[in-house]
Amino acid sequence: MKIGNRTFESGTHVMAIINLTPDSFYANSRATVDSILERVEKAIENGAEVIDVGGQSTRPSYTAISAQEEWLRLQKPIEMIKKHFDIPLSVDTFYPYVAEKALQSGADLINDVWGLQYQDNESMAQIIAKYDAAVCIMHNQNRIPLDENLWSDIFAFLDKSVELAKRAKIDENKILIDGGIGFGKSKQQNWTVLENYEKLGKYGYPLLLGTSRKSMFGGDINDRLAPTLDSTRLATKKGVLFVRVHDVKENYQAIRDCLAEEV
Repeated sequence: MKIGNRTFESGTHVMAIINLTPDSFYANSRATVDSILERVEKAIENGAEVIDVGGQSTRPSYTAISAQEEWLRLQKPIEMIKKHFDIPLSVDTFYPYVAEKALQSGADLINDVWGLQYQDNESMAQIIAKYDAAVCIMHNQNRIPLDENLWSDIFAFLDKSVELAKRAKIDENKILIDGGIGFGKSKQQNWTVLENYEKLGKYGYPLLLGTSRKSMFGGDINDRLAPTLDSTRLATKKGVLFVRVHDVKENYQAIRDCLAEEV
């Protein structure tokens, strides 16, 4: 898997979440233009190998903002990060307009929570291919499926997403798959996907897991670090290439400890 100037071939690596939003579900993930460089520097020091920035909250019942407003939140931080750090940069967006602006500004990966399908056309995939960028294709849907249809629903969506990526000629070595935990699934279905995450490997692409402090763990958001770390250990054992997390230092150490136990 290639992202920017880095190649990730094995192991489990940390993608750090930094949100340029006032309303992302975990307040400690939020940053501003004034704090962005400090936040990125700390994430790198704590073990992050990819930085993921977003300008729009996608938490349950979020209020969508326009592509133009999202880009206004992201433009300067992206420019600052690319100027000061040599680390792959992911941009969390489902808007083709924002994706193109971000890639023109040096972003390396588009993390699309609608799996290239938000506007039901091929523009997002074509833009990513045009800039020879990497993509994370996530499963999503507007309804919660019946339990017996869970995997067929997931695969039907991802089949279409992968076909869009291939048709646009996105580099096969620059595609990630994300099962979309917390999106279009019940609590039990989120656990089912997590416990069987290796099923997503059927496409032949590396996997990304995003469970950090999500509601599937129950309780208060500030008390969800321990179960998040458990999911990171599980991901490491399953050979998931990336975990996308808020708490970089703790998740990085969980990966190291898990790998040490396997030696």
